[in-house]
Amino acid sequence: MSDIERYIHAQIPITAAMGVSVVQADTDRVQLSAPLQPNINHRETVFGGSAAAVATLAAWTLVLLRLRAARLSTRLVISQNSMTYDRPITADFEALAVAEDLDSWDRFTSGIRRKGRGRVTAASTLWLDGQQMAGFEGRFVALALPGNL
Repeated sequence: MSDIERYIHAQIPITAAMGVSVVQADTDRVQLSAPLQPNINHRETVFGGSAAAVATLAAWTLVLLRLRAARLSTRLVISQNSMTYDRPITADFEALAVAEDLDSWDRFTSGIRRKGRGRVTAASTLWLDGQQMAGFEGRFVALALPGNL
């Protein structure tokens, strides 16, 4: 188990119950996996709330790792999101978040350094057997912790 996986399971306990594991996690890409069984619904597909949680977690983890790399100590929360479900997820699945808009990231970190808070949008997708199953976009807010700027 990686350090970031231990952190996620300790700080967000439901992720352990959901069976979420970290496949890859760095400042450019976060890839998570989750099994069907603890996330199953009455139709024998992934429950929509579980899908949204894993998608949110992938994007949140990417932002968290980028904040750590920038040496910014913050409280990171989500302020809004949207999710699209393209197909039912019928087996173990993966979530992928990739760093994209670097100009937006620069504005985000500058805002934290100047004003003690910043907002950024991050996205992720859910995959099963090479097919995109769902998409997520969330707006995250980072609030600088006192004495850490």
